Amino acid sequence: QVQLVESGGGLAQAGGSLKLSCVASGRTDSNYVLAWFRQAPGKEREFVVGSSRNGGTYYADFVKGRFTISRDNANNTMYLQMNSLKSEDTAVYYCVARAGNAIFSTESKYPYWGQGTQVTVSS
Repeated sequence: QVQLVESGGGLAQAGGSLKLSCVASGRTDSNYVLAWFRQAPGKEREFVVGSSRNGGTYYADFVKGRFTISRDNANNTMYLQMNSLKSEDTAVYYCVARAGNAIFSTESKYPYWGQGTQVTVSS
């Protein structure tokens, strides 16, 4: 079992920045992928970015060049630096995890989910 706790959400202006954090606990002694999904009001949940323990990353096209994922494996923490925020980035952001090194953009591949953190971008 892996427990995930997100933090760092809040209100930002369009063009501004926010940094999300996700701390993993529990069975974190093996390789696992950490990723972010998001769900905007009235929309389906979508993949944002994922990171494998060995350094691999995979970004959704709509965040390339604006968002950056990073990991501190020693402290089982993942970060999402979000720059150049747009109103359409407004969503609940979820930290998710799965065992292994393969990064998937399908939410059903991730058995572990955090409670989510709200990001609101005002225009």
